[in-house]
Amino acid sequence: MPRPARPGHSCGMTTPEAEAEGRRRAEKLLEHLSEGEDDAVDALLAEWTEVRDLVYVGAGLTVIARAEGRVLPTAQRAQASTRQGKLGEFRNSQRDDPAGLRIWLRKAGEEILFIRSLQAAVARLP
Repeated sequence: MPRPARPGHSCGMTTPEAEAEGRRRAEKLLEHLSEGEDDAVDALLAEWTEVRDLVYVGAGLTVIARAEGRVLPTAQRAQASTRQGKLGEFRNSQRDDPAGLRIWLRKAGEEILFIRSLQAAVARLP
């Protein structure tokens, strides 16, 4: 039995196009974050006004974070997984608030940058 729609949510099915667009937007957000372009990050986040769009970007970020976190050493991987869980809790608490979801996206992007910095540190080890 389908769940009733919540205000601001689409009852549409997930499409490959929507998923691909979410991943493309996630990559663009990460690009701006990694370059320290805070104004560009803010502008990009402001463009996404629909909860559905924000959630697709977040799904793209989650896929990236989990994939990149898998290559970390065991202890760091466990810590990254815990941080992902906390980000998920934050997302759930903001699920109907586009402004809160934008904060979640920024935090999720920053988490990926942190994972990448850990990967770089591990790669420098003898």
